[in-house]
This record gives sequence, structure tokens and C-alpha cells, in this order.
Amino acid sequence: MKNINIKKAKVERRHKKIRAKVFGTKEKPRLSVFKSNKYIYGQLINDTKSETLLSLSSMKVKGKTFMDKCTETGKELAKLALGKKIEQVVFDRGGFKYVGRVKAFADGARAGGLKF
Repeated sequence: MKNINIKKAKVERRHKKIRAKVFGTKEKPRLSVFKSNKYIYGQLINDTKSETLLSLSSMKVKGKTFMDKCTETGKELAKLALGKKIEQVVFDRGGFKYVGRVKAFADGARAGGLKF
């Protein structure tokens, strides 16, 4: 039980450091990523007005493996963002390390047409 709290504290500490540097605007929103044990979630956030422009989770995306679902979620989110004329974003990995599922999500968003 103690090990889980240490992991959570590390994620929170990293996220605090990231959020001190990353800020999203209407022209260049923040692409925030959250991963749980089952799903991955992505949001485009305008921090000046504190509003979510759009969001998507891997619940609604098809794919065989979890990595496929992460990549497809990134691509789908990029497609929705391009539909709202958003091409550039600031990536916020949410305190998670940039490997595995978070990296697959980011690569999918880049493949979908987002620039960050």
C-alpha cells in the first residue's frame, strides 16, 4: 500500500513542475493526457478561460491492443482538433513519464496532424 502512495506522489510532483511551465491559449491549447489502468484520456484545454475545447477517451476507439487504442485515440483527437481549426498545441503529459502509452498517444496525435 505504501508503494502506491509513493508512485502517486511522484506523478503529482512531476505534474506540478510541468504545469508551472505549460500554459494553453485559444490559438495554442494545452493537450492534457491522463492514463488510468484501463483507458487513456486526452483533452484540449484553453487555460485563459479555463475551458475544455474538446475531449476524447479510448473507450470510444477501436483497437486490438492497448497501445493501438492509445495511438488511435491520439489520431482521432487530432482529427477533431483540425475540424475546429486547431493545428498547434502544447503537450502536457500529466506527470506521467514520456514512454509507452503516453508516447503512443502523442505519436498518434502527431500522425493525425497536430504540431507540438
